[in-house]
Amino acid sequence: MKKIVLFFLLISTVLSAQKKVEVDLSNPNATIYTHLYFLQPDSYYPEKAATTIYGFEGEEAQEIAIKLKKILDGKGLKIDFNKVPINSSYSDTIGQNVVHKYVLFPHQIPEIYVEKIGDNWYYSRETTSKVQDLYRSVYPWYTEKLQQMIPSFGHKKILYIELWQLLGLLVIIGVCTLMFYVLKKIVYYLLRKIQFFIIHRSNDNINSALRKLTRPVVFLLLLWFVQIVLPSLLLQIDLNTILFLGLHIMSTVFWIYVFLKLVQVVMSIYAEYAESTHNKLDDQLVPILNNFLRGLVLFLGLLKLLTLFGVEPVTVLAGASIGGLAVALASQDTVKNLIGTVMIFIDKPFHIGDWIEAGEVVGTVETVGFRSTTVRAADTSVYQIPNSALSEMVVNNKGLRAFRRYTTNLGLRYDTPPELIEAFVEGVRKIVALHPSTRDDAYNVEFVSFGDSALLILLNVYFVEADWSTEQASKHSLHIAILKFAKELGVDFAFPSTTVMIEQFPERTAFDAKYNTSQEHIKKTIDNINLK
Repeated sequence: MKKIVLFFLLISTVLSAQKKVEVDLSNPNATIYTHLYFLQPDSYYPEKAATTIYGFEGEEAQEIAIKLKKILDGKGLKIDFNKVPINSSYSDTIGQNVVHKYVLFPHQIPEIYVEKIGDNWYYSRETTSKVQDLYRSVYPWYTEKLQQMIPSFGHKKILYIELWQLLGLLVIIGVCTLMFYVLKKIVYYLLRKIQFFIIHRSNDNINSALRKLTRPVVFLLLLWFVQIVLPSLLLQIDLNTILFLGLHIMSTVFWIYVFLKLVQVVMSIYAEYAESTHNKLDDQLVPILNNFLRGLVLFLGLLKLLTLFGVEPVTVLAGASIGGLAVALASQDTVKNLIGTVMIFIDKPFHIGDWIEAGEVVGTVETVGFRSTTVRAADTSVYQIPNSALSEMVVNNKGLRAFRRYTTNLGLRYDTPPELIEAFVEGVRKIVALHPSTRDDAYNVEFVSFGDSALLILLNVYFVEADWSTEQASKHSLHIAILKFAKELGVDFAFPSTTVMIEQFPERTAFDAKYNTSQEHIKKTIDNINLK
């Protein structure tokens, strides 16, 4: 007898618990729950759900409530009531103009939200005024006609999916397959036209990148098509949620891929431009800029993926900012070097391949990275200079010299006759003027001084070569030409020595060199100068 009494008590408790679910509009959570609960198959009371609609009554209010639920179902938007506020005075603003409202899905459908009117919460006036437009945007025009055409056997279910819905999914897959092959050619043609319209040139690298870009663009178009037609199948909310989540994930992944390929196309164009300029620092900027843009695309794509799983982007950005600040404080030198890198690329104090002097370091610039610059010295040793230090140094860039000055003294023997000194100076001037690597409008060849052991002829020339190795080769050819001319003319170069002069000695023989000072010989020697 006791067991029977307990049984009836249990049944009455369950029935009383069910009766406790009544209309409640005291807070956002209660209003939204009331709306959706009374439109479920097991608790279908549209007149109670319609109480959440402000300003409408009767069948009109019920129609709005039903369409609101269908809009959410069609978009696959499932409400997590653990995140919906239960505070009756909830506000999404701070300050004097407090607005008591709660937006259900701010990123997907910001038009649908509840607001506090008086002491209760209702769906907002904006929401109810836009229900018809939102419904038509979610469900294609043929949705209702399609429902009327389906025979009774089409509603039989296989794994919770009706036959006509399963057939509809197969049709969508087939249509997408056909559209893929058609759109692939059209999209590639349009991308080629756009690319040629922007830069008016093309190459194999750009064409290859465009071909790789075509496929994800086509997939994005197909995903957009599927998202439009999928709600017309009226699938269950759980299945719709899974399908739309998958579609959004695929769409985000394809967008990431598209932007990565766009970066590749842009960097291919910029690399071609950098090669056409004399500034070799632009070439070094290509991989740095490419890595930065790819990292930015991946970061934003990851941020978008996290929002699909309910993570607020503001929270992620705030966490990234705090983490970035902590990293910056822990690695100040790295941040300084990064800023120094930016300043180097903005100011461009040197180019790749330039011969520079920076403090105690002298050598050729090989690479400019995020943290440091690589300089190779003449002895082939490598210096890694932090960019923060390099940006503050006094850099003597010999690679930016318009000309390379070269100054030396040519020492002739003291016993060289004045006629040959004049002839030597005139001949060297002609050599400099004819030399292909020296300026013929700015040079000096003059008898300037009496040295300790030689008559000094100043040679001051300017080489037109920009790099160090070519300058040395030019010096070599200039020196050889001067030596050949001196030999032909019959003059000798002096070297440090001591000569003992004997004034009186029996049978003294003069040690004077024999010079040919005839004008005919001098003129013929100078005229024969030819550097070709």
